[in-house]
Formats: sequence, structure tokens, C-alpha cells
Amino acid sequence: MGEIHVIERDGNTKTVEATPGAKVMEVIRDAGLDIEAACGGCAACATCHVYVDPEWKDKLQEASEEELDMLDLAMDVTDESRLSCQIEFDESLNGMKVTLAPA
Repeated sequence: MGEIHVIERDGNTKTVEATPGAKVMEVIRDAGLDIEAACGGCAACATCHVYVDPEWKDKLQEASEEELDMLDLAMDVTDESRLSCQIEFDESLNGMKVTLAPA
């Protein structure tokens, strides 16, 4: 097990348990935090949009073309934007910080 620090839209930080192999979107959703994830993790919407803390950004795999195309349709995109359904949690991401993007 590991953990992810999630900064919610109200600015509060929640630390949630994360299982290796789970998608970050699933971890956030299963913890009961406010993430829509309308497509269920297929990168077909941007309702799981998060900002990855710059300290952790370089530890992630590069975003796929499919993910980048979907982020082009999202609001408030920054250089730290990722779809949380496309980030698979592993031990190297233990302690990662993400911020939920505006809904």
C-alpha cells in the first residue's frame, strides 16, 4: 500500500491509501472524494482532470496522444494537467500530490 495526497477544490488536503496497479482516478473516487470520472477511466472525458505537483510530474509516464487530445477539450489546463484515469499508481508514486481541477 501507499498513499496519495489530494488537494480538494476547497483547498483541504486528504491523504488516501493507494494500491499499486490502481489508477489514480480510482483511488480518489473510491476514497469518496469529489471526482466525477464520467467515462469510468477510458480517457473519453476530462472529468478526472488533476494537476500533478511539479515535484512528481517527471516520475510519471508521458501522456499518450489520446490523453493529450482529451486534455485539449478540458478547461483550466496547465503544464501539470493530467487525466488521473491514465496514471497507474506504483511504489515510485508513494506520497504523490495532486490537486483536483475545477469542475
